[in-house]
Amino acid sequence: MLLNGFFRTFNNIIDIIGENFKNIYKNSSFYEKKISKTLEIDFNYKPSPHLLSSLINYQNKKYKIDELDLNIIWENDSKSREFKKLNNFFWFFSLDLKSSKKSAQIVISDWIHKNGNYKKKSWEFDITAKRIISWLSNHHLTYNESNDEYKSIFNHMIQKQTNHLINEIKNSKSLEDKIIGCSAIILVGLSYKIEKNYLNFGLNFLKKILKHSIDNQGFSRSRNISQQIFYLKYFILIREWFKESLFEVPEHIDETIYYLGQAYAYFWQNTEVNLLFNGNNNSHNQNFDNYLKRLGYKFKNDRKDYCGYTILRNKKICLAMDTGSSPDINYSEDYQSGALSFEIISKGKKLISNCGYYKKGNQKFKELSKSSATHSTLVIDDNSSCKFLQKKDMWILKTGLKITEKNFVFDKNYWKISAAHDGYLKKYNSIHKRNIEFYPDQMTFIGIDQIIKKKTNNNYKFEIRFHLDPSIRLMKTQNNKSILIELDEEGWKFTCDNYDINIDNGLYFGNKNSYIENQNIFISGISNNEEENIKWEIKKI
Repeated sequence: MLLNGFFRTFNNIIDIIGENFKNIYKNSSFYEKKISKTLEIDFNYKPSPHLLSSLINYQNKKYKIDELDLNIIWENDSKSREFKKLNNFFWFFSLDLKSSKKSAQIVISDWIHKNGNYKKKSWEFDITAKRIISWLSNHHLTYNESNDEYKSIFNHMIQKQTNHLINEIKNSKSLEDKIIGCSAIILVGLSYKIEKNYLNFGLNFLKKILKHSIDNQGFSRSRNISQQIFYLKYFILIREWFKESLFEVPEHIDETIYYLGQAYAYFWQNTEVNLLFNGNNNSHNQNFDNYLKRLGYKFKNDRKDYCGYTILRNKKICLAMDTGSSPDINYSEDYQSGALSFEIISKGKKLISNCGYYKKGNQKFKELSKSSATHSTLVIDDNSSCKFLQKKDMWILKTGLKITEKNFVFDKNYWKISAAHDGYLKKYNSIHKRNIEFYPDQMTFIGIDQIIKKKTNNNYKFEIRFHLDPSIRLMKTQNNKSILIELDEEGWKFTCDNYDINIDNGLYFGNKNSYIENQNIFISGISNNEEENIKWEIKKI
């Protein structure tokens, strides 16, 4: 243990020294000379800003740039929340088209004057990539009707920042940032017709990202639903840039969109509910649906089992379960240990939910949201089915799990999902198997959670939690054997005859990077049998 701690400390020191050397180099005249090698070429293809509408949270009210105090706009401290927003220039998409072009160009000139040479904070990889995309997409304000001197400086700065992206893209830790970076590099290649330097590099690096991060079904190796949708948005954006600029769309872009679209149809368009598995949060995908419709994209996926998830549904009920093994350690940053967790949706409303994911900021919340306890699944002796270790500000897998069996039945009057995993095998010599049946005619779910012991071991406690949306109300009956669930105008009853059931308070992370209190029903007991069968029922009343 002491030796492991020594090596972790040693590696951290090496990382810090390496980062310091990189920063010294980037602030040197050598790096400035390297990224300043640009071409005297014109900005030809001018992308339509509306193509970014799937990625930008537009404000209802449009602002005129003349309303801003241009003298203090760049005085924000680099640690402030507004710093990134100001420096990525995505706020330009919220400006009124009648804003003064001269004022917009003064803002950019001021930024170049203060940040024209590399600065660590304002030239962060994702900030730089977004800034390039915004400057080029908002050309009606940033470029049109400007003088030749300004255009020359603008074109030089676009290429200079792109050279920086090319230099840094391998070092970026975030796959999402790499996708944004590739998008910016490709857009510069299209806009300036620089195929050799930028376009080919962006496309080739994009292929490398896909090869390592997407499996043979076209699904993210992280098993992260929100990452899948993120990829789809950017690949469609890139495709539309190719079409609009009259460049031939690369075949691998079309192929990738096809597979990403199948996943989007499976997880969202078929259910129209955000399933809170493995890093996902509530999002407003209806706007993206309208975007797809406007551009003529249609996706379809009628499978019941796909990419480690099983989803059964009719017009009234949807039953979804995580029936996949944990991902490779390298793709586990946003993975949650919620194997065999499930969600029930009744008429578009969550009856049983998971708690969502806390991605940024508070490390305790981030660690907690990865726990099995924040999912509607089994916990043994207060331990999760997977183990995580902290690496800087990330929690990555230390020990994962495998799905050992899985099957489903989907008939008109009978549904069943059955699966088992080995996440508790090493420490507790136990397999967790879950079987959920649904009888549509009776609107009844019957579940059996089995703890199957491979070897005789000591008794241990277990809990099975059923998390609920914060809007749901619960009430325990007087005989303590049932819990009533109030879901809008629907009533449901939860029962479990042979074990203790109670109501507990919890935290709900369904809304991105925030939390509110919710409640959960939990079954608790001591496992002292070779095979423990915990039967529960959820019935509409």
